[in-house]
Parts: sequence; structure tokens; C-alpha cells
Amino acid sequence: MLDYLNVAENVLNNNLFVKQDEQILIITDTELRDIANIFFQAGLRMKNETMLMEMAPRLKSGEEPPKTVSKAMQAAEVILCITKHSLTHTNARKKASNAGARIATMPGVTLDMLKNGAISADYHEVVERTAKYCELLNQGNQVEIKKGDTCLSFSIKNRAGIESTGVFKEKGEAGNLPSGEAYIAPIEDSANGTIMIDGSIAGIGVIEEPLTLEIENGRLTAASGDKGKELLELLGSGAGRKIAEFGIGTNNKARLIGNVLEDEKVFGTVHIAFGSNKSFGGETEANVHIDCVIKNPIVSIDNKEVRFN
Repeated sequence: MLDYLNVAENVLNNNLFVKQDEQILIITDTELRDIANIFFQAGLRMKNETMLMEMAPRLKSGEEPPKTVSKAMQAAEVILCITKHSLTHTNARKKASNAGARIATMPGVTLDMLKNGAISADYHEVVERTAKYCELLNQGNQVEIKKGDTCLSFSIKNRAGIESTGVFKEKGEAGNLPSGEAYIAPIEDSANGTIMIDGSIAGIGVIEEPLTLEIENGRLTAASGDKGKELLELLGSGAGRKIAEFGIGTNNKARLIGNVLEDEKVFGTVHIAFGSNKSFGGETEANVHIDCVIKNPIVSIDNKEVRFN
């Protein structure tokens, strides 16, 4: 237990830069209360005013927390969201960021992830690598992803890239922890083509047999196999099927383990997501956000191949 307390205290000090007089709010659910309690105890050990707030698990990533939780988040200075499903792309998180809170979201985090993999990265390197790929996104207009005999293209023109580094120093900064990705909201109706998913899918896990997604005018219209059917059910029949995100993994210590919190950060992978993206520059509110990871794709931005080295 002491080892995990030390890791949690290191996160509070070196990723969230908690000051002596700041209040820490930890949002959790009945699934991850034990891990959340480690961070609660670490906050107390640092002698910060630390609060632990527990709710019922959300049914899927991107689903809003209760109003009481959302209000509490807007009053906090430092927030950790240690929940089964992600609160990253929710209005509650966005409102708390706008109120000045520094927020680390840790959906599905495990004890193993607190000691190994992405959390152990040199975050100075992660910051530098993420900035490099984010600059490519900011300068680009058109993205093309090829995998096997599939190809998907979409526009990112005039959209701003987001650096998710796992380091939160300034008011309003938020993102996953562990982290390491550069991501952007594509123009919602611009995506067309097919793409093979062979890494993992949020809420489903590692993909044993690749599935193919068909996307027309920014909307997911078909997905092959049993896992494809499961994905469509998670997204629902409405706005959840709109393309929401394109991301590039930038953490060279991250592993493909079936937990999208770490999977989408693996250096050499990219991911696309469907559902909500209004919290990071898009137009869609869907109460769901599901990421799909692609291993070793060929990615071009404005017809120039992106190098992963």
C-alpha cells in the first residue's frame, strides 16, 4: 500500500503540481473507490484539504455525472476523476475547467497502471513529442489514414489541436493521466471511407480480430463482426455515430492492454472516436464518446506522411 501511496503523491506533486493551500476533489464510483481512496489518503498525507465524492458508475464514456457532482467540480481547484468510464469529454469537466480547475481524468485506471507502462514515462519527453505532433495538426487541413486495404480521409481545417501531456500546471488545464496524445476534432461531416480497427475499443477492449468501419459524410454507417455490432450499440443510433476525434499516441512507455486510457497513448498508434466533441472544439453533444485504436497505420496530413520516430 505504501508504494501506491508514494505513486499517488508523486502524481499530485509532479503531474498536478498541487500547492499547499489548494483543495483536492476526487470523483469516483463504486467500481474504482479503492484506487480513488489511495489518492484520497495521499492528499491527506500531504496535508491538503481533500474530499472524496462517490457516485454510481456511468454506463458509457462521455455520459454526464450527476448535477451535484458537476457543481462540486466547479468549486474545486484540483480534481481527479477516477471512474470506470471517462468524464473527459463531458460538459461537467468543461465547466470545471472554465472555472479554473486543473483536472486529471483516469478512467478505468488499475493498480498495475499506477506502477507500470504509461505512468512511468519521462513526461518531459512526452511533452516535447506531443507538441511536435500537435503542431502538425494545427498546420494541416486534410488527414488520410490507411490500414491494410482501407482508407479514411477527413478535414481538420481551422480546428485546433489539443496537447494531452499528463502535466497540468495552469488553471483550466485538463486531460487524461497517464497521458500522451495530440488530438483534434475533425470537421463533423467531412469523413469518408473505411478504416480497419485492430487495436482496441473503449468499453470493449483489445480487438482479437480486426473489424472494418464504414463512414459516410462523417457518420459511422456500418461496422463488421460481433465487436462492430457491440460498438454500434454503445454509440446508439443518433449523434453518437458522428466522428468526433482524431488522435496520435505520443507515450513510448504506453502498452496496448485493453484499457483505452493507456491504449490510445501508445506511440505508433492513432485513434478515431465517435460521439461528443464539443468540449474540445467540435459541434457534437451525444452523451457518449468511444475511442477506436489503430496499430501502425500510414497517416498523411496534406499528402505528407507522418513519421513515428
